[in-house]
Amino acid sequence: METQSNRNNMDSGRYTLQPVGINAIAAAFNRTDELKTFFQQLRLPNLDDLLAKLAMPAGKKSFLVFKNNKYINVLTENIAFFYINYESSAIMCFDKQEYFVTHSLDQIQSLLPEKQFFRINRQYLVNFNAIKEVEHYFARKLLVNLVVPAKDKLLVSKEKVRQFLNWLDER
Repeated sequence: METQSNRNNMDSGRYTLQPVGINAIAAAFNRTDELKTFFQQLRLPNLDDLLAKLAMPAGKKSFLVFKNNKYINVLTENIAFFYINYESSAIMCFDKQEYFVTHSLDQIQSLLPEKQFFRINRQYLVNFNAIKEVEHYFARKLLVNLVVPAKDKLLVSKEKVRQFLNWLDER
């Protein structure tokens, strides 16, 4: 009496012992040639271009602002810091020009590259390039001095000190 497993073994044995026709071999070689031709025609992107794109910081490149009855595009690289001014978000540029934006500071933070901007407290989001120096302050806080003066003392809380120093060091 034949069992199901014996029958399956016999069927698979028959399959592997069947001869392969010359047409099947020729078709396989033709398919291999087609694949070779396809991959030879396929243009791979330039490695230097890919590396340059990886090096570029992700995030919003500019902000559209309204000032003096005109719309102005402010490049993110020209922004020293974002801050809260009378319950509105504002931009301070390296050239000391000030603009108001419609986004909240939380929204702005999500649009910017984390490597370039850091939220030092609830009121300020600073550009790495705007930081002149950092000093120890009372109660294990840090005082951040910028190349563009801010209206307030820029303090990093003791809870954020380690995160802030790591961010400064990751360059």
